[in-house]
Amino acid sequence: MRNRKELLKLISAFAAVYIIWGSTYLAIRFAIETFPPFLMAGVRFAIAGIVLFLFSRKKTNEPVKPVHIKSAFITGGFLLLGGNGGVVWAEQFVPSGLTAVLIATVPLWIVLLSWFIKNGDKPDIKTIAGVLLGFAGLIFLINPFDTGNMNVNIAGALVILLASLSWASGTLYTRHAIQHHSKLTAAALQMFCGGILLMLTGLVSGEVAEINIQGVSLKSLLAFLYLIFVGSIIGFTSYIYLISAAGPSRASTYAYVNPVVAVFLGWLMAGEIINIRIILATVVIIISVAIINSNINVHGVLKKRLKQSRNKKADEV
Repeated sequence: MRNRKELLKLISAFAAVYIIWGSTYLAIRFAIETFPPFLMAGVRFAIAGIVLFLFSRKKTNEPVKPVHIKSAFITGGFLLLGGNGGVVWAEQFVPSGLTAVLIATVPLWIVLLSWFIKNGDKPDIKTIAGVLLGFAGLIFLINPFDTGNMNVNIAGALVILLASLSWASGTLYTRHAIQHHSKLTAAALQMFCGGILLMLTGLVSGEVAEINIQGVSLKSLLAFLYLIFVGSIIGFTSYIYLISAAGPSRASTYAYVNPVVAVFLGWLMAGEIINIRIILATVVIIISVAIINSNINVHGVLKKRLKQSRNKKADEV
């Protein structure tokens, strides 16, 4: 009975991460129809961060130190201001499904950044092939010379790629940042600090003047609430659970499913175009991400084993 309950919990967590995170791109599109993008995203993450922080404090009594807050602001700046902020701005011009496909290129940027930073990991031939394949899919997807009915807004697409680069930079930074030992608390701090930065950006860019409470549609309001309580809180807590219950490798498979879910939902609920070019580009990019992730996981395991071996030898000496 217990095993059956744990299995159901595991399946529910996978379904949450696959479907919920894939659906947030469409929810963002609906939310920014009548909400200013940066303020919407900022309030979303600030509220989600507060709720998640209060929940996490029931799990741990470890105090939050200034260094934790500093790391949260830096990480929130990369992941939420640069990453999510770029997405919410660009979705004013780029369909939600295509946005998800472009965001799926984050592992490509991680490989390139890791290659060029000091003492970084140099990719092997297989990883380089995955990167080249991924960028080939990108070029095919956002071809500016397309004369058909699926011209991609180049400015919006470039902002999304920059958002992916920012997200990749934040991901690499978190590997060395001094964060709270509780993953839930660390995530809550990142959400709150990133939300503050997003709201400040909205204020500086003059979005306050765009607020029209009477003009907010029910669809935007429901999408906004969905992003807070389902996309941020349920989605992220499910992901944290999967990391411990199924391992990081299996948990990271959301990167293959989210673009497919987003493209399908965009077509089903928002009338976004699906054609052979989108399908082929999505398949190519997902394959490239799978190639890269498979190598990253293998190298990670080898490094861990090598480190354990060295520590064991040092103890024997």
